[in-house]
Amino acid sequence: MNVLLPFFFGFLAAIVGVLPPGIVNMTAAKISLIDGRKRAMMFLLGALIIVFFQTYLSVIFAQYIDKHDEVIVLLREIGFVIFVVLTIYFLKFAKAPKIKSEEAEKIKSKRSRFLMGMIISAINFFPIPYYALVTITLASYNIFAYEQMQNFSLIFGIVIGSFVVFYFYVVFFNKMKSKAEYFAQNMSKIIGIITGLIALLTLFNILKHYY
Repeated sequence: MNVLLPFFFGFLAAIVGVLPPGIVNMTAAKISLIDGRKRAMMFLLGALIIVFFQTYLSVIFAQYIDKHDEVIVLLREIGFVIFVVLTIYFLKFAKAPKIKSEEAEKIKSKRSRFLMGMIISAINFFPIPYYALVTITLASYNIFAYEQMQNFSLIFGIVIGSFVVFYFYVVFFNKMKSKAEYFAQNMSKIIGIITGLIALLTLFNILKHYY
C-alpha cells in the first residue's frame, strides 16, 4: 500500500480540522500580536509536540474506539467540562495583555510560550476522537492500514498540515500589527466565544447520544 496516501489524507484532514478558529490557532495569533512571530513559533513548537502524541494515540486506539462508542462519549464529557471552564476564564477573568517590547523578558517568554503551547494543545481533547475517526474512515476505504510505516505517514501528514494552518494564523495576524492593540484587547473574548460554542456543540453531541 502506498505510504504517501495516508500522508496526503492526513494533511488534508488536519487542514479541515484546524482551519476553523480554535483555541490553539487563535492563541497563536494572540501571541503573534503581543510578543511577535518568534514567540508564537515557540508556542507552536510546544503545541505540535502534543499534536504528534495525540495523533499517535488516535491511531493506536482507532480500532478500539470504533467498537466502543462509550470512549468517544467519555472524551466528549471531559472536553465539555474543560471548555466550559475555559469559556468562563476567558470571558470573565482573562485580562487584556499589554504589547511588550522585543527585549522584555526575552528568555522567560520563550520558555513560557513553549510550555503554554503544550498545555493549551494538551487540554484540547477534540483531536483524539477526530483523528481516530479519520483513521477509521481511511482504513474502511483501504487507504490506510495499521502498520508502522502507514502510522507514521498519517501522523506526520497531520502534524505538518496542522503546522501549515497554525503558521497561517501567525503570519496573518502578525501582518495586522497596526491593529494589534485592538486585537489584544478583544482576543480573550474571541477565544472565550469560540470555547463556548465548542462547549455547546459538545453538549449537543452528548445529549444526542443519550436521547
